[in-house]
Amino acid sequence: ATDSNTGDWRDETINGGSLRHVELNGSNGWASPPGDRFVLRSKQYLTKKTKCPAGDYLLKPTAVDWLRSPTKLEHVLSRPDNRVMHVLKGYHARGQFLKSFVFAINLQVPGREYHSAVFYFSTDEPIQPGSLLDHFINGDDAFRNSRLKMVNLIVKGPWLVKKAVGNYSACLLVKALTCRYHRGPNYLEIDVDLSSSKIAGAMVHLALGYVTSVSIDMGFLVEAQSEEELPEKLIGAVRICQMEMNSAAFVDSTSTASSNLVGVNVGKSGLAKVNHVDGE
Repeated sequence: ATDSNTGDWRDETINGGSLRHVELNGSNGWASPPGDRFVLRSKQYLTKKTKCPAGDYLLKPTAVDWLRSPTKLEHVLSRPDNRVMHVLKGYHARGQFLKSFVFAINLQVPGREYHSAVFYFSTDEPIQPGSLLDHFINGDDAFRNSRLKMVNLIVKGPWLVKKAVGNYSACLLVKALTCRYHRGPNYLEIDVDLSSSKIAGAMVHLALGYVTSVSIDMGFLVEAQSEEELPEKLIGAVRICQMEMNSAAFVDSTSTASSNLVGVNVGKSGLAKVNHVDGE
């Protein structure tokens, strides 16, 4: 059988997590916001400083996991209980989707219990050789640190949260937080430690205090710094919609031996220190 005859493996991962896939105006779940909600550097940015709507993502929305654990969850894609890689490996065993590549952002949220918000994006086509995304995926940590950017847009929330976080903000993650990169044979995972910055930590705890009334769009991209790299494009984006903290699935982070899939309704590693810059 060919991939075109098997449907899309993402159908299983999009709807299979503890945090539900919902409509854009839904609650206690996640959605995929239109790329044009984000304004990124245009083709003429270097000469005219203009920006334009981002358009379609480079990668396809694949899943979101909202997890809790006794210790910090790291390199989740390597765990045998990771539900996204489990689904993909099942298709691999049948000779399907062998070229699929997964890109994951793991936001590590400190607290009495650790939480992780893991955002997954993927493609079934080879990453375009020589592209900015290709350089990021296959480059070294120094290059990644200089380019990884997150763009936030508060969709709904109390004035206090909007004032603290900003209605729209962009930052190079590496300048604010510690990021660890895990490159596997068919994936790249980026673990972002929100406890590594006092300012970021305070903002996160403020937002969590109002989490059930906050909806936020988060987009991820590789910053373009030359004319050849412009215009900027989103790798992917996620909307977190008025989430309930207790919807997180428990993961025993003290053990990597579990084969029970977590988050279900049920490589190489690098360490890098990454300061807040305003919305470029």
